[in-house]
Amino acid sequence: MKVSKKVAGVEYAIRDIVSAARLVEKQGKKITYLNIGDPVQFGFQPPENVKDAMIKAIKSGNNYYAASEGLPELRDAIAKKENAKGLGVGIDDILVTNGVSEALDMVMSSIVEEGDEVLLPGPYYPPYASYVRLHGGIPVEFAVDLNNSTPDIDDVKSKITSKTVAICLISPNNPTGVVFSEKSLKNLVDLANEHDLYIICDEIYDQIVFDEKFTGIGRVAKDSPVILLNGFSKVHLMSGWRIGYIGFNPSKKLESLREHLPKLARVRISTNLPVQYAALESLRGPQGYVSEFVSELKKRRDFVVKRINSIPGLSCPNPKGAFYAFPKIENNQYKSDQEFVMALLKKTGVLTVHGSGFGTKYGSGHFRLVFLPDLGTLDFALNEIEKFVSTPK
Repeated sequence: MKVSKKVAGVEYAIRDIVSAARLVEKQGKKITYLNIGDPVQFGFQPPENVKDAMIKAIKSGNNYYAASEGLPELRDAIAKKENAKGLGVGIDDILVTNGVSEALDMVMSSIVEEGDEVLLPGPYYPPYASYVRLHGGIPVEFAVDLNNSTPDIDDVKSKITSKTVAICLISPNNPTGVVFSEKSLKNLVDLANEHDLYIICDEIYDQIVFDEKFTGIGRVAKDSPVILLNGFSKVHLMSGWRIGYIGFNPSKKLESLREHLPKLARVRISTNLPVQYAALESLRGPQGYVSEFVSELKKRRDFVVKRINSIPGLSCPNPKGAFYAFPKIENNQYKSDQEFVMALLKKTGVLTVHGSGFGTKYGSGHFRLVFLPDLGTLDFALNEIEKFVSTPK
């Protein structure tokens, strides 16, 4: 039977590689999973008041179809959070979604037509390219200095064409941990305005920063056509609950998009209502668990980066945010980073993700690992990686 050719462009290396791990596991080898950025799978949990809010919503009968745009109280709380970060949004500027992935799909389906180009920071989170391709567009990577956390503005300029419709920013970045400064954000926003482009900014890791204060896109947005993507999976430890949102900067340039994109929310009916009550509680309730989570991650980040940089043949820039390390393979004995990762898996049971899965132009020659596991697990995994790298093929 016929299958749409658009689906052929959909890739998600982070989960695709798990199939290979399961085959190795069936052969009796224990797998150390360092592939997926899910805090909950590594022992972190949302606090009891957040869980209780969902249970209360269910028991209180709040199990019906919610408003397609989202629970008004939640949208108001989200707007207040984003106001505090500098984005001048109100309740009517917020649309609640089933995770950031749905938000991204809605945005791309609303702005991308056949042959349109979307600029992505290389390396990038895989669904960005997949959703661009799914809607007939072409993802175009621009260079980012991983050591200095700065986009190459000249490279961005050189890649803007008459077909470019948007610039995407992911800060803090998955897979690199890059966090853009206010100056970098302003340079990118100014460039987008000069060429009449949408600015799509993903801030899902906004509170997971280690060395410097986070600057949100709202601080430099002014009246620019900024579309913010955010959610509760990472900072609020609600990954499996699938809840996110879109924030529309109050710009006249977004009026048409704001009229039409919500049709997609109405078509899919609504976001899970009990989860929306839990998300509301996660914003209104005590926030100490977030700072504890970030403090613990910093210890793990420091341990992992120092350890990787002590291994001959590997080097790793210091991630300023999120919970990923993105080492470079300096002397690869294998034909590609994908072959390196597969050999590492088969020989040691340590599962990472090949860097080319985050874009071949700037991701190749690297691999990504999460530093969410406890220090003992990380130490074991890095010992295995060191033995693997130092042993002739």
